[in-house]
Amino acid sequence: MEKRLFLAIALSLFIVISWSMLTSKFYPIENKGIMNKDTLDARDAPSLPIAGPEISFQEGDEEAFSQDDRTHIFDLPTAAIKATIFKNYQDYRFNLTNAFLWDQDKVLFSTSNLGDETTFIYQDDEKVITKIYNFHKFNNTIELRLKIKNLKPSQLYIKPKLVLATINLKEGDGLYARFREAVIGNKDKLVRLNLRKAYSPIEESRFIAYRDRYFCAIIEPQQPGFRGFLQKIERDYARIGVAYETNIEPGMEKELNFLIYLGPQDLQLISSIMPHWKNIIYYGIFDGISKFLLKALTFLHSITKNWGLAIVFLSIAIYFILYPLTLKQLNSMKKMQELQPRVEQLRQAYKNNPQKLNKEILELYRQEKINPFGGCLPLLLQIPIFFALYQALMRSLYLKGARFLWIKDLSGPDKLFVLPKEMPFLGNEINLLPILMMAIMFFQQKFSQSSAVGEAAEQQKIMGIIFPLLFGVIFYHMPAGLVLYWFLNSALMVLNQARIKGRH
Repeated sequence: MEKRLFLAIALSLFIVISWSMLTSKFYPIENKGIMNKDTLDARDAPSLPIAGPEISFQEGDEEAFSQDDRTHIFDLPTAAIKATIFKNYQDYRFNLTNAFLWDQDKVLFSTSNLGDETTFIYQDDEKVITKIYNFHKFNNTIELRLKIKNLKPSQLYIKPKLVLATINLKEGDGLYARFREAVIGNKDKLVRLNLRKAYSPIEESRFIAYRDRYFCAIIEPQQPGFRGFLQKIERDYARIGVAYETNIEPGMEKELNFLIYLGPQDLQLISSIMPHWKNIIYYGIFDGISKFLLKALTFLHSITKNWGLAIVFLSIAIYFILYPLTLKQLNSMKKMQELQPRVEQLRQAYKNNPQKLNKEILELYRQEKINPFGGCLPLLLQIPIFFALYQALMRSLYLKGARFLWIKDLSGPDKLFVLPKEMPFLGNEINLLPILMMAIMFFQQKFSQSSAVGEAAEQQKIMGIIFPLLFGVIFYHMPAGLVLYWFLNSALMVLNQARIKGRH
């Protein structure tokens, strides 16, 4: 049964990683959240508008506005936020490229000084557009006000699109590509979008969101009548935002208001601002288990004050919660090992009659009161827990930059040594935890091997080498937090197997 557990998890991991790499071309992500300034060339960049009569900026002008824990980089002519750099998270750069871009008329703005309240102004012969950002320091929110005044003697029809993000679909590849996602909240449902396909709902949209591995941007119009959209720009760019249309009478002014969240994917914080935003954060098929494990991890961190220790205690807690079932599984495995000589005799006796062989083996198990499927329940419980924790730790911003022992960042490989040049598979780093995990799993396989003879014994020896190597390959470049969990789980299993073997 232990081998079935390893095989099931190994195959599942292989499928998950293979699928991630296969779909990276459809769901790419910025490499480590960093976009080079020159990434968007003139062909790919959103077309800049034609200047109005009074223009203060030229194409490409940008300016940074710093708050206590973040820096917003503005593209001044378009009054849009290109990126936000989060100082408390290793200067992580969350690229949005054209956040809150007015995408209707070809307009360029002039502005007052950037600050907690920043005003951009555009004027032509027909209208005045005033764009006001109010940055809140306490909860990562921004209030955005758009005022459009009609200067015409006749009615002014406007059909603006307010862009939340422009996404470079070519940027990044590999395992983390699938973490990028766009979401539109329509009344009572949440639509998770394929970034390669255009989408615009018929019904009114409540909010839209875009997220990468760690951070997210959410915008919710404060007036009815907005619809979310996802549109393709050329081949490798997509744009998500909200669209609106209205008429403004001569001399009148229309004001549109938006509530914005721009910050980490912190479920508790986001829920406290708008409870219906919480489902933006999603960890896949085991979402509920992932969120529960993250809450448990956060609680343990509040006690230990160290995320590595929190993972250690969470691993121990999960192991002992499942201990009664694990003990039953190990005892069942031990009894089955003791019966291997008799099973081998039956194989020799009925080697030409497989049906009779299976019947005799099951009868032997019945006589000895052994359930050959006794280890299935622990297997069924451990697989969801493992993959739920995998999803949670892979996206957990808490682990970014968190230290533990020699590990400088639990969100990446542990990097005991950095090599002067890259080597095949290893890259330019020696990661100790996966190597320790392989050693533990090797001993675990030794303890679980039965006293088989002949061909069965040879197969056991081969699998005892292949499984640890397979898991080492899968885990070598994974976040240290996840490898630490699996290493501890394996170590506890080996200790318990040794204890049970000693009793017999």
